[in-house]
Amino acid sequence: MAVTGVLLTGISKSGFAGGAGVVAVPLLALVMPVAEAAALVLPLLLIMDARSIHYYFDHVNRGLLRQLVPGAVVGICMGGLLLGVFSDAVLSCILGSVCVLFACWQSIAARLARWRGAAGFWSVCSGLSSTLLHAGGPPINLYMLGLRLPKLEWLATTAVFFGVMNVIKLVPYTLNGQWNRQMWWHILVLLPIALVGVYLGKHLQARISEQWFMRFCRVLLLVSGALLLKPVFVP
Repeated sequence: MAVTGVLLTGISKSGFAGGAGVVAVPLLALVMPVAEAAALVLPLLLIMDARSIHYYFDHVNRGLLRQLVPGAVVGICMGGLLLGVFSDAVLSCILGSVCVLFACWQSIAARLARWRGAAGFWSVCSGLSSTLLHAGGPPINLYMLGLRLPKLEWLATTAVFFGVMNVIKLVPYTLNGQWNRQMWWHILVLLPIALVGVYLGKHLQARISEQWFMRFCRVLLLVSGALLLKPVFVP
């Protein structure tokens, strides 16, 4: 479960703007508590982020980042305070429902980008869901879909955005005592898998056109929503 989840997350990070990055925690949650699964994945996400930023840094939209990062910090602070307060089922249901709705209703994406305050709202949602479930990809990609950015600009901007969020998330995770010695051994074992996933994602996206990239991101949004909703209907 860990190898599959980490490999798919790595591919998603560098190839599809984190669109399927939500799969790792749900897969690991089948064999361990959700809180432990989230803690196990976070250091690996940091390595994936660093590698993805190295690949795409020249294409970062810095103006868009300045709009998104403050909201993400607010969302992470909210998530840190709410760790353990809401059940995973409730959070998964809300986020999964939103993902499925927007993935199926194409015209909403464009409206999201034009709505005043959309950048702040979706970045807060991304920071919050990322802290609680490592599911920050779907909310921010809902907004990115409407912007219709060039593929490399989208990949670069989300790579830095997720990298900043995951560094900040170290604070609430450390304060809540999320890690232990055995978990760090698991992280070291999974590190090569994470790097292989990021490498594969970069080379896959290079073979895909801008149009197909947008379609893949929409499909991954739908898949992410379905995975988030699964625990609600399949205990």
